Amino acid sequence: MPPTGRPEPGRPGPRDRRDRCPGALRPWAADDGLLVRLRLIGGHLPVDALQTLLGAAERYGDGRVHVTVRANLQLRGFPGTDARLDPEAVDALEATGLLPSRTHELVRNVMVSPGTGLSGGRADLRPVAAELDQLLLAAPHRAGLPGRFLFVLDDGRGDLLERTCDLGLVALDEHRAQLRVGQGRGPVVGLDEAAEALVALADRFLERRGQGPSAAWHVTELRDPLTEPVPPDPRSPPPEPPLPHGPVPGGGRHVPVPDAGLDRAAAGALAEEARAADGSALVVTPWRGVLVPGGPVTGAPPGPAGPHAPVPGVHVPGGRP
Repeated sequence: MPPTGRPEPGRPGPRDRRDRCPGALRPWAADDGLLVRLRLIGGHLPVDALQTLLGAAERYGDGRVHVTVRANLQLRGFPGTDARLDPEAVDALEATGLLPSRTHELVRNVMVSPGTGLSGGRADLRPVAAELDQLLLAAPHRAGLPGRFLFVLDDGRGDLLERTCDLGLVALDEHRAQLRVGQGRGPVVGLDEAAEALVALADRFLERRGQGPSAAWHVTELRDPLTEPVPPDPRSPPPEPPLPHGPVPGGGRHVPVPDAGLDRAAAGALAEEARAADGSALVVTPWRGVLVPGGPVTGAPPGPAGPHAPVPGVHVPGGRP
């Protein structure tokens, strides 16, 4: 994988190349074939899309779907020439609905508290994340954001406050949030205007990042701050630890995903569990797991009920990913 080290804050480099963060149209050439990454907004993954994606992985890759620490998906072993996917493989990925834009696929980096709108938190940030995605896709120039540029939205529970980001927010209550700008904080805004405020800052970053291989990848690399730094709002929550694996307060289950990824049996078990709980989507989490929304499921596949219960069909050494 490409190196991930960052220059010191306030410096535009040193850079000698452009960002190479992989996607579907820009895969990474690995030893076992091309590595493909698909961005998920807030980790949202419809179960039907997962099943279709597994079909593509079985036909073109290693037959598994892998998860990343940014709550995205990866596929391995895909075919291609000159580090480009074969056209039929790209068509198969588009058929999942997880590749809504060929031009903007690399910039859809939006991490959200996985439980937002399901249980806990101070606000449901799913509408904010959806609007942010729409605004990113709507403007051609925003395709110029680096593939590593990350938005992080914490719904007020504090689970993502310690995640580094370029831009983001933390919900203060159900109506207002404080923006995050690099390593600092920005103004307090209404949640109904938060997405527009974030893309306005992203546009400002694009204006200031420079040109060519030495252009900044992150907000912290700019010589001057995007906004005047302000202290954290007194209503900000304290940081919370990652969501543990196992049953989730309010209903649902956080399932660890092993490094080997999900095969057809494992993904099918997760989809069955979600549908039995009247859900149509899973949530990929930033802790290499999958959140299955809903309450306890009668007739769920048998297995350990403890906090590190494995996904049926996948061997997890020691019960952990």
